[in-house]
Amino acid sequence: MALRDLVPSRPWVRRTLLGVCLLLTVALGAGAWAYARLDGNIRTDEATDQALDADHGRRPAALRSGAQNILIMGSDIEATKDSQRSDTTMLLHLSADRKRAALVSVPRDLMVDIPACRLPDGERSEPEYAQFNWAFERGGAACAIRTFEDLTDVRVDHHLVLDFTGFKTVVDALGGVDVKVPERMKVPHGDLVLHKGEQHLNGAEALVFVRGRTGVGDGSDLQRIERQKEFVRDLLGQVREAGLLDHTTRLYPVLHAVTSALTADKGLDSLSELYGLAEGAGQVPEGRTAIVTVPSVEHPDYWGRYTPVEDQAEALFDALREDEPLPAHLYNAYDPDNDEL
Repeated sequence: MALRDLVPSRPWVRRTLLGVCLLLTVALGAGAWAYARLDGNIRTDEATDQALDADHGRRPAALRSGAQNILIMGSDIEATKDSQRSDTTMLLHLSADRKRAALVSVPRDLMVDIPACRLPDGERSEPEYAQFNWAFERGGAACAIRTFEDLTDVRVDHHLVLDFTGFKTVVDALGGVDVKVPERMKVPHGDLVLHKGEQHLNGAEALVFVRGRTGVGDGSDLQRIERQKEFVRDLLGQVREAGLLDHTTRLYPVLHAVTSALTADKGLDSLSELYGLAEGAGQVPEGRTAIVTVPSVEHPDYWGRYTPVEDQAEALFDALREDEPLPAHLYNAYDPDNDEL
């Protein structure tokens, strides 16, 4: 059975991108002091840039000028205390003509070849065959990027790392969010428990809702991804209903929380650069964003782990490399007037 995102509709993607544009527009017009403070919150990932520069000869070439590939990773440092992990990794692909976009999720438990990665002390890790999210733990964002590139042969142009601790602050700055909890939820080794039903969640509780996997439904990453998308829809709906975008003084704490949670490469480490990215993504017509997960099946030799469906995965990676429409058979929802996206 291929693991796919079951996508009943995709308007939430466009609403998210437009919401980002609106937030950044407010920031750009908020005045010199506010702009400087928000701009200074964004951390530049110099270590990752340096590691990738050192490995430039090992990285794939960008084949299509104007197309952009941005790898987005969620940093789960708080959950591990003594190490860093990224259980959420997505590639945002924007076509060169900005008429198409794709969001590609990489299952954390996908077994892949992790290359020898440069470590913070200058040494290199040993290459290994392991689950994808171990790459971030071994060598940070640079190793995750190198692993993704080796898997797909797709050049990553930019990257963003979102701190889950900052996620809590963002939700609290918004005053919490109303969601429907599908069943009792608890993150392993955590104290917070969410009970089934509709309820108002603060930041810490919302983190349980979007991170919970073990003991929830079938325990799959795909189910968690669907719950994360539902959370985004609920959150944006609440922002619109509250008229938050019309009140700069109420919006500033949110922008402060968002930018404080963000680490980016040198090409995306400013408000103006992020606005340019959001503006370009906002140009993609509604219904032209494909949402997929790397097609995978259970690994025959590693219990609870996955391996790519070779022909389907290669078709996906080829389309991303060549900036071509994704074959429609790779996902469930697509434009009825087109058999490709």
